[in-house]
Amino acid sequence: MLNAIGAAARKASYRLSIATSQEKNDALNLIARELTDPRRMEEILAANSADIAAGREAGLSPSLLDRLLLTPDRIREIADAAAFLTGLADPVGRIDSGWTAAQGIAIEKRRVPLGVIAMIYEARPNVTVDAAALCLKSGNAVILRGGKEAIRSNIALANAMRAALANSALPVDSIQLIEDTSRETSTALMRLNRYVDVLIPRGGGGLIRAVVENATVPVIETGVGNCHIYAEKTADPEMAVRITVNAKCSRPSVCNAAETLLVDREIAPTLLPAIAAGLWEKNVILHGCPETVQILGDRVIPATEEDYRKEYLGYEMAVRVVSGIEEAIDHIRSYSSGHSEAILTRDLAAAEQFTASIDSAAVYVNASTRFTDGGQFGFGAEIGISTQKLHARGPLGLPELTSVKYVIRGNGQIR
Repeated sequence: MLNAIGAAARKASYRLSIATSQEKNDALNLIARELTDPRRMEEILAANSADIAAGREAGLSPSLLDRLLLTPDRIREIADAAAFLTGLADPVGRIDSGWTAAQGIAIEKRRVPLGVIAMIYEARPNVTVDAAALCLKSGNAVILRGGKEAIRSNIALANAMRAALANSALPVDSIQLIEDTSRETSTALMRLNRYVDVLIPRGGGGLIRAVVENATVPVIETGVGNCHIYAEKTADPEMAVRITVNAKCSRPSVCNAAETLLVDREIAPTLLPAIAAGLWEKNVILHGCPETVQILGDRVIPATEEDYRKEYLGYEMAVRVVSGIEEAIDHIRSYSSGHSEAILTRDLAAAEQFTASIDSAAVYVNASTRFTDGGQFGFGAEIGISTQKLHARGPLGLPELTSVKYVIRGNGQIR
């Protein structure tokens, strides 16, 4: 089954590699219209309702159910994100640089699609469309393998997109979904070197580790977000409360939500109670160091070493009082997953020290970590947030889904 899917994807990738921007944009517009067609939306919502019911029965947490949930508004947002890509520059065929070598040969460094991209992801049905749309615009065929919790939703979404492609100039097999959600099939996909050029996992730490440890195809590692907010001693108190509550609570189930709050000792006695009040209003459980417990009282759970490493993905947060910026930087270096970190400060020197010293994909000054997102960065939908350093880092937009090749023109030169 996987070989058949892989072969079909490879064949589709050849056509996609020479597709015009207009052909790709037309296909994306067809997908957006198909997803928002009333009959199709009804099918998608019915499938999602079945997934939600099964998830509740299986005891999924509220945050996971939120990730899984589709509503008419969310479907329209997904469709809009696909259509938005039509207004972005097509990276395929772009000449990054060109020069004439000493031999007289003319060399061009040209952007080309990666080829066949496989996606393994968890209970996020929006990823099904986001990934497919980005791959399509960047000239790549995609093989999608979502989690069992969202399988009905994913099938409905994939069927809608393939129906749209049937009315386009592009191959229907540009987008394929693996309906078998067994671990064996997932592992086999990780080793489908004959057909898959790049594998991108998107999900929790367990999924990422499984892919990194088992894959033989090249992997772009994404996802795990142990993100930090650091309130430096000159931080504006009102801003600190607003940003921390937003970073933790606006959507706690996503990878750019803040999981740890660090506060300078000098301002902790006054700032921590204000921030805690805002978090407690949202029913956030706090795990704190001894100083945090001393300031905030018994409502705080004493933090363990593991609490500072945890990606909670829910209404929980670790808190630590630090002696200053050096200790904050040391803490982040020790515990961060390399996703997103923020400093809240009115001191330019502190901001510069923090941004220079913190080696994460996104580093913020006086802004919420929740902005680490392809749409917020102006990339359109994203395929994931890369936390590695090779090839691509941060939100993976269209340019990051291409590679390069060299086109050389001569007039008879030999070596």
